[in-house]
Amino acid sequence: MKVLVADGIEKIGSDLMKNAGLEVVEQKMTPEELLANIAQFDAIMVRSATKVTKEVIDAGVNLKCIARGGVGLDNIDVQYAKSKGIQVLNTPGASSISVAELAIAHMFGVNRFIYKSTTMMQAGKWPKKEFSHGRELTGKTLGILGFGNIGKEVAKRALGLQMNVIASDPYVLNTDLNVKLVSKEELLQNADIITLHIPFIKAEGATIAEKEFAMMKDGVILINCARGGVVCETSLLNALNSGKVSFAGIDVFANEPVTEAQAELIAHPNVSVTPHIGASTDEAQERVGEEIAQKIVDVLKK
Repeated sequence: MKVLVADGIEKIGSDLMKNAGLEVVEQKMTPEELLANIAQFDAIMVRSATKVTKEVIDAGVNLKCIARGGVGLDNIDVQYAKSKGIQVLNTPGASSISVAELAIAHMFGVNRFIYKSTTMMQAGKWPKKEFSHGRELTGKTLGILGFGNIGKEVAKRALGLQMNVIASDPYVLNTDLNVKLVSKEELLQNADIITLHIPFIKAEGATIAEKEFAMMKDGVILINCARGGVVCETSLLNALNSGKVSFAGIDVFANEPVTEAQAELIAHPNVSVTPHIGASTDEAQERVGEEIAQKIVDVLKK
């Protein structure tokens, strides 16, 4: 049984598969190379870079499973794979803590001007007066849109910071955390800080656009460590320029790597940005590698 690891895996995962008797090929391929070679593999493991399209699935005549080391399955034609009897695997919980911690980090960063202070001090300035109006997270109302694994981890940390936490998720009807479940509209209207932990559904478009920004409090803070596309970037830029949104923390973008068209948003003085690194911690990648490798072994060694 051969496994193609197209976007890399931690050694713990690679060793696990090899010790189970699988042949592991770790190789980055172009779309053309993938189409030409996929037929020889029984499984493929990807991250976010490699796209497993209908054409790849058709060419993968021996595929028994497609594995994504991570949460989102945007780069895999999931329904078509399932229609061909191919299992689609992912690791929905392995990186939850890392993403949650980055969302909290962005909240601290924008409220206490950490990036701005750093760059100004490195330039030889002493901006004590400019940044003397920071804000505490304690006592603020945090709205969590999407209350799955990551949303719950954010809530635990926010509760530890003595924030008031509300959440909205149509698939979550109750929780044992001290979190009030509300409608999306109620959340948008009442949160001081809104953090997004929802999937991007291409057919539905952005979840947060002009209409949603209009519902929010003036001066709201928006954090997006979910998926590029869930926020209309043009609408967000307008909201930042008008002051409707006081600060934004963004880890994910509609185009990645970002393009010149996104430069104004990224360079906005009230924006904190990271290059899609929510799951990029050593601990998370160890968990992802081990978990996805075990799932592949379970399928191929049945």
